[in-house]
Amino acid sequence: MYEKRFVLVIDQGTTGTRAALVSHDGSIMGYAYHEHTQIYPKPAWVEHDPLEIWEKTRLVIKEILKFAKVDPREIAAIGVTNQRETTIVWDPRNGQPIYNAIVWQDRRTSPLVDYLKQNYINVIQERTGLVPDAYFSGTKIWWLLDNVPGLRDKAKKGEVIFGTIDTWIIWNLTRGNKNVLTPERVGAHVTDYSNASRTMIFNIHRLDWDDELLEIEGKIPRDILPLLRPSSDKSIYGYTGPEVSQLLGGVSIPVCGDAGDQQAALFGQAGFEVGEVKSTYGTGNFILMNIGDAPIKSKANLLTTIYYSVEEGKTKYALEGSIFITGAAVQWLRDGLKIIEVSDEIEPLAASANDTGGVYFVPAFTGLGAPYWDQYARGLIIGITRGTERKHIARAVLEAIAYLNRDVLEAMIGDTGIKIPRIKVDGGAARNNFLMQFQADITGIEVWRPAIFETTSLGAGYLAGLAVGFWHDLDEIKQNWKLDKVFKPRMDPETRERLYSGWRAAVQRALGWARDVPWAYGL
Repeated sequence: MYEKRFVLVIDQGTTGTRAALVSHDGSIMGYAYHEHTQIYPKPAWVEHDPLEIWEKTRLVIKEILKFAKVDPREIAAIGVTNQRETTIVWDPRNGQPIYNAIVWQDRRTSPLVDYLKQNYINVIQERTGLVPDAYFSGTKIWWLLDNVPGLRDKAKKGEVIFGTIDTWIIWNLTRGNKNVLTPERVGAHVTDYSNASRTMIFNIHRLDWDDELLEIEGKIPRDILPLLRPSSDKSIYGYTGPEVSQLLGGVSIPVCGDAGDQQAALFGQAGFEVGEVKSTYGTGNFILMNIGDAPIKSKANLLTTIYYSVEEGKTKYALEGSIFITGAAVQWLRDGLKIIEVSDEIEPLAASANDTGGVYFVPAFTGLGAPYWDQYARGLIIGITRGTERKHIARAVLEAIAYLNRDVLEAMIGDTGIKIPRIKVDGGAARNNFLMQFQADITGIEVWRPAIFETTSLGAGYLAGLAVGFWHDLDEIKQNWKLDKVFKPRMDPETRERLYSGWRAAVQRALGWARDVPWAYGL
């Protein structure tokens, strides 16, 4: 009898797929990772090949087991986490996608969104917690039904099914195993509440697909939608089917954990108390706050979303603020201005300046997200004098990341009245000590950096492990969270507010710029 020592996680992201093994003490025993192709058929269109993603998923499963030298019989469960909103429609009879996956970044449905904003913005915000945007899945399904020949008829006949990436991965993992929740669809055709809440057709109050929104958003047939399940499902979504079990030496493993990547990251950060906040520093920043058992309607256009669930019909909620450009600004400093040669150079360069010399940088390369939501804002560097040097600009870029985070945190505090106890951070730029210290200084809130940065994989692993008793409760998981460093505020309040006031003035000068000079941007 083999002891169950690990949980296997599939972390399917925008640029690639990762497999990880999580041990009982919350350590990650190793990774396997492969990128997949980015497809750009037209300007602002972004697609992925679902079959390539599934091929890379099989590959990373095989590689992680070989790398870690783990017997599959030691794996207690499988958890899945994913790029959210990306949309796939496929034929369950043969597993063939009807069209490429339409990625969350894709903007082709903007005209449909404009229609929804003009006519249904209130009902959509009230029921889904979302601001209508091409980001979400609903209008992507609508576009597919209207533009892929014969697809609407197939949907009416039940010959196709829809899923976000988690659904596609779980369906393929369990394909061919009759012991699944939805046997008539060959694999387990399921999604969890957190991913469903990113579709713009899911009612976050009733925890069900919303028939009126299905009608409004292109007459989407309810029958093509996946079964709604908790993020940690003791009923088990399904067991690995023959194709995957072959990779596992004939072993069949329960698949029972599922969450969107940002929700999984907060869970991996052990953000179980109301008011707990995590900020992921990546290409952009995603900030989530646990708001507990009831949704809150944001006054600042933050998104109200499902956080996680461990019981059918019950869930925890979160507020989310999306910042479009943060780490990407450092890449621009490297590749565009060539002020630095590698990204890691920015920290010592910025730290060599006592201040920015009055320079502010607003990285509104693609507009500004929460809480401004101005698609016409554009990037700006202001306050330049003859004495401005590259070190001042480098420091201004890092400070801008911290200012943007404060903007969202201020909105969260305003919406909830909650005093944020700490900011838990992860993502690549969280390794930057200068940035983390300035983040603490400009917010007046302690910044806690964990020892393990891959909190998304951890969160998905914890959700799957909870379902099978690998971990017994949240308290046991909380004991696994390990601290690397605390950054405490050192800046005096007067300086903090003076600097932040300058930031707000700089942002005001960036807002609406592309609307004022549309000819400069081909608008």
